[in-house]
Amino acid sequence: METPSQPEIRGSEAIPAAQGAPPGLAQRLYRQSWAIVAVLAVALLGWQWYDSHRQINTLQYELARRLAEADAQNKESRNVAEQVREATREAQVKLGVLEAKLQESQSQQVALEALYQELSRSGDESVLADVEQTLLVANQQLQIAGNVKSALIALQAADARLARVGRPQLAGLRKVIARDIERLKLAPHVDVIGISARLDNLLGAIDSLPLAMEVRPPAPAPATKDAADDSAWMRFARELWRDLRDLVRIQNMERPDLPLLAPAQSYFLRENFKLRLLSARLALLAHDEKSFRADLKAARDWLTRYYDTRAKTVANAVAALSQLHDSRIGIELPDVAASLDAVRNYRLTRERGR
Repeated sequence: METPSQPEIRGSEAIPAAQGAPPGLAQRLYRQSWAIVAVLAVALLGWQWYDSHRQINTLQYELARRLAEADAQNKESRNVAEQVREATREAQVKLGVLEAKLQESQSQQVALEALYQELSRSGDESVLADVEQTLLVANQQLQIAGNVKSALIALQAADARLARVGRPQLAGLRKVIARDIERLKLAPHVDVIGISARLDNLLGAIDSLPLAMEVRPPAPAPATKDAADDSAWMRFARELWRDLRDLVRIQNMERPDLPLLAPAQSYFLRENFKLRLLSARLALLAHDEKSFRADLKAARDWLTRYYDTRAKTVANAVAALSQLHDSRIGIELPDVAASLDAVRNYRLTRERGR
C-alpha cells in the first residue's frame, strides 16, 4: 500500500503550507528548521575554521622550514663570504708581495740590461781590438817575412772571431776580410821557411867542409908483416925508407891556380862564407831577389874555388846553392791594409756614436 507523498517545505513556503495546521506545530517546525540551519552553519564554520587552522599550521610549518633553510643558507653564505674575504685578504697580501717582487725583478732587469749593454760594448771593443791586432800580425808576416800561409791563418782566425760575435753590424767588415782572404789564396807561394831552413843547414855545415888545400893523398896500404927470415937490419932499413918517403909528397891537384891559405885566412874564409849566407837569408825575408842571387852566387864561387869539390859534402852544398840561386823570391805579395783600415774605421765610428 503506497504512502501518499507529502509536499516539500522550503523556506517561507512552509508557513502557508502550515497555515492549515495548528499554531504550535508550525512554530515548532519553524524553530527546528532554523536550528538545523544554525547547526549546519556552525558545522560549516567549524569545518572552515579547522581547515583554515590546518592550512595556517601547514603554512607556518612550511614557513618555519623555509626560514630554517634560509637561516642555514644564510649561515653558509656568511661562512662562504668570510672564506672569500679571508681568501681576498690573502690574495691581496700575495698580490702585494708579487708586486714588490715584480718591481724588484724589473729593477734587476733594468740593471742587467744596462750591465749587458756595457759588457756588450766592452766585449765588442775587446773583439775589435783582438781582430785589429791579428790583422797587424798578418800584415807584418806579409811585409817582413813574406809568409802568406801565416797571414792567411791570421785572417781566417779574425773572421772566425767576428763570426762568433754574430752581430749584423759586422757583416761589412767580414766582407772586406773575406776579399783579402781570397787575394791571399790566389797569391803565388814562396816557401820562405823551407828556403831559410836550407840556408841554415848550409850555415851549420860550413865548418865541416874540407878546403882544397887540405886534401891529402890516400894513405898507403899497411905493409904486410915482415918475412920471418928478414933480419933486424932489413926491418930498420924498410922503416927508414918509409919515413923518408913521407917527408916528400908529390900530388896532382888538377888545379894549377889552387890558392894556399894560412890558418887565419881559412878561418876568415869560413866566417865570410857564413856572412854571405846570412845576407842571403835577409834578402830572402825582404824579397830582394837581386841581392839574394848575388850572395848565393858568391858563396857558390867560393865553394868551387877554395873547397874540395870532389868531396860529397861539398858537391851537395854546391848543388843546394845552385837550386837556391834559381829560386824566385821577388814576388809582389798582397797586403791586408783594406781589412785593417775597415776595422779601425769601424772602431772610430762606434766611439763617435756613443
